[in-house]
Amino acid sequence: MPKTSDAIKIINKITSSDPELEAMVEEASINAEVAQLIYEARTKAGLTQKQLAELVGTKQPVIARLEDADYEGHSLSMLQKIAHALNQKVVIQLAPIGHEQSA
Repeated sequence: MPKTSDAIKIINKITSSDPELEAMVEEASINAEVAQLIYEARTKAGLTQKQLAELVGTKQPVIARLEDADYEGHSLSMLQKIAHALNQKVVIQLAPIGHEQSA
């Protein structure tokens, strides 16, 4: 395999032989993706963390924690509250296990 600087390809190569490590990377990726989605939706709506917190009925540090890529406690009910406050909806999809996302 030729050398690459594509981080996704490098991670896939390292984790492909270790199912436990692969699962940890997948979980971290999901947490980071959810955090990014919340951040992008909030900023697109032109809201501060404090403003979103008030709309959702919580405190600013909760929103900050939800936008942290390392946070592991995202709940469906909180995501639904945030989506509703931003006039959006949560969409959940199950997909086959595989490496179809590695580009």
